[in-house]
Order: sequence, then C-alpha cells, then structure tokens
Amino acid sequence: MKKAYLFPGQGSQKTGMGSEHFRFHSGFRSRCDQANEILGYRITDIMFNGPDATLTQTMYTQPALFVHAYALYEMLGHQADMVAGHSLGEYTALVAAGVLEFEDALKAVRRRGELMQEAGETNPGSMAAIIGLEDEVVETICREITREPDAIVIPANYNTKGQLVVSGHDKAVEEAMEQLREAGAKLVKKLPVSGAFHSPLMDSARIELNDILDTITFHPPKALVYSNVTGTGSDSPEILKENLKQQLLKPVRWSQTVRNMQADGARHFIETGSGNVLQGLVWRTLKEVEVSGFQ
Repeated sequence: MKKAYLFPGQGSQKTGMGSEHFRFHSGFRSRCDQANEILGYRITDIMFNGPDATLTQTMYTQPALFVHAYALYEMLGHQADMVAGHSLGEYTALVAAGVLEFEDALKAVRRRGELMQEAGETNPGSMAAIIGLEDEVVETICREITREPDAIVIPANYNTKGQLVVSGHDKAVEEAMEQLREAGAKLVKKLPVSGAFHSPLMDSARIELNDILDTITFHPPKALVYSNVTGTGSDSPEILKENLKQQLLKPVRWSQTVRNMQADGARHFIETGSGNVLQGLVWRTLKEVEVSGFQ
C-alpha cells in the first residue's frame, strides 16, 4: 500500500502544538532546538505558549508550522512513497523528500513569512471561502470582475469539489462574494488572513523569495513530490524548483493533487502536522482510501 504524506499550511496552527513531543521525545526536541538556533529566536516559545495573536502573525506562523510538521515526520521514521504540502506545507514536503536541506528550507520559510506579511501590509487584499459552486462558475465570475490591475480576484485554493477560496483586492473580493451568493453558493465567508495570498498581490514577495530559492540546491527526491501549481508529481529537481518559484502567485490545486496521488497508487494518506484540515479535504475528495493524522 503506497503512503502519501501531507503537510498543512497556514491556518492549521494552534498554541501548544508540539509541546508534549518536545518534553518527551529527544529527536523532536533536538530538531526544535536546531530551528531556534537557525532562526535566532525561540520559535518553540511561540509554538508552545503563544499568545495566539503572535502565533497567527504570518512571519511566525510559517516557521512554526514548518518546524512542527517536519519534526513530526522524522518521529514517524517512515519513508514516504509520495508527498505534498498545502501552500507553506510544500516546503515541508520538499524537505521530507530530501529535495531541500532542513536549514535551507527553514531560512527560506522564515523570509517567505516576513515577505508575505510585508506584501499584505503594502498591497492590502483579502480572501474568501466559497462553498457549493462548480469550479467553472467561480472562475468565470472572477474573470469577469478582474477588469483592471487594481481590481483583481482569482481562485486561490482548489480545496475539494465545491470548495474554493478566492483572493485579491478587497473591493474585487467583495464584488465576487456578492455575485457568488447570487449564483447560488451555499456559503460565502471572508477569511481572517493578513493578505491576498496566492494572487498577483504577492508579487513583491515573490521577487525576493525567488532570489533566495536560486541560492539553494535542489536535490533529486527520494519520493515523488506533488506541486501546488500543477497538482502533479515530479522527480525532477529543476521542475520542483520552478513550480515552487511560481507558487506565491498561483492557485493551490489541492483537489487535483490528491486525485493524482490516488491515481498514482496512493491508498493511505497521512496528514503530518497541526490540525486535521487536510484529512477532511481528502475524505471529501476521494473514495476507498485510508486517511489518518499525526500531530
């Protein structure tokens, strides 16, 4: 039975995550101590003690989730057949597959979180969850609203059938929400995020982040890695790097990802990290698979 390991992204964090493992598992503790040294501050204090207002700041959320999820993966001691991560989680997946070194990835994740937080402040935008419409309906409405460079709204997360997230300028997102309600969406809800992630509003973050990625060595993977921007698996370091460089501005094609993993033989999906969001998305997307989590 092929195993697919899934790593969560922003929104899955919770104060206290990893604290028990830190106390009782030396390997987990060693990896966290290394992360504290690399970052130059104690990310574990924020993970374990919060407060929530600090942990939910993008610049801290992303390193915290990355360190927690990868340290958990190491605890399991398994070799994945295939891996994928939702947004930030793609960095964790690349380390789990041996494509990136832990230190290189953590440094990139730290700057990614800082840059995305800065982009959200200098180029404000928002995101909204849409439930109950076909992908094509959401895509069409977003395309019709996106008329000017300062009125952009695009599908940002294809989470599962009938569940998408849109992202863009505040005014364009509000207009899309109104039209999507009129089109029959069962739920339209603004999300509590600090920017328009996975949209062109993140362009200022992409430029510097890609310069950082160009300094990092991408190794051949030990497991097939599925990229957010394509939803397909690859064992090419060059392709995985190029996909990662496009990630900030492109949609997360998560429903396509897990369907392709199943088509490639995955029968057991294991979410490794805080929360159980990805487990729920797999259950709603696939049939005849085993789903579990480790947090």
